[in-house]
Amino acid sequence: MSEYPKLKLPDVPTLFIEQTDKDLAPKLDQNFRYAFFKTIAKGGKSLIQSCKDMHLNRIICYKTLLPEFADDEIEQKRLLREARVSAMLQHPNTVPTYELGRTNKGHYYFTMKLVHGYTLREIFDYRERYDLYQLVDIIVQVGRALECAHSHGVIHRDIKPENILIGPYGEVLLLDWGLAKVWDQEGQQSDIENEVPLRESEDPAMTGHQKLQGTLFYMSPEQLERDPNIDSRTDIYSLGIILYEALTGRTPAQGEHMEDVINSTLQEEPPKPSEIALVPKLLEDTVMKCLDKQPGKRIQTAAEVIRLLQRDW
Repeated sequence: MSEYPKLKLPDVPTLFIEQTDKDLAPKLDQNFRYAFFKTIAKGGKSLIQSCKDMHLNRIICYKTLLPEFADDEIEQKRLLREARVSAMLQHPNTVPTYELGRTNKGHYYFTMKLVHGYTLREIFDYRERYDLYQLVDIIVQVGRALECAHSHGVIHRDIKPENILIGPYGEVLLLDWGLAKVWDQEGQQSDIENEVPLRESEDPAMTGHQKLQGTLFYMSPEQLERDPNIDSRTDIYSLGIILYEALTGRTPAQGEHMEDVINSTLQEEPPKPSEIALVPKLLEDTVMKCLDKQPGKRIQTAAEVIRLLQRDW
């Protein structure tokens, strides 16, 4: 198998004893722990920045809600859930979470490892540069993160290429657990699960604020229908969509408008990958089993998807 193309890393500083052995201040003021903020990205409701942790002398990632959502109770709960789910899973294919806290204005933030790399979307945009072994290896590692999450009773619900990051040392990380679904000890869902459909005028690829949760092209039929009994098999369907895109360069559902994409997902059988590209039969069979519209007829676990993808296809 060929190696991933090397990323151009930012300047990597040499560590010196003056940095590693410097004493902490006798009295620590949490308000001055993080400094030198730079914006990395703005999402629909969150702000992601890099900053320096002055206690540990390292650059990290700092995530907060945008000002217009900072006092929104639903988005606050989602940010808390994202931070804690990421921290509690502690898996090699998830981003390590460092700290959860409040700013001096009382707004939530959490910090995590800063990873430079390419998203799977960027890799798919230049898909011809990668061989199939590389793409399947990425999907296997995403499957491992899902296997861990599902074993803990967590559903991701927003599996898409933009939420998969490939780092400079070959690490594959499943990002953004803000839409993760968990249940209480009696099996009831939380009060932030109330979802309303996207409006006709909105981009079918958008993940919206208090809208149908997830990105439309990567959603399962039961997710589109807002099935209250949704379970981990919705993530299997979304993983199958990513595998389909890796094999063919397109998603199974097609359409320029929201209604077209929904109808395609709910009603239409996608063409087999072999009708679009030269595809190994085992991979075609696997992807079509992941994409069965009935959850009971799909591959049932991430572990089974991984086992199939690791066979001699």
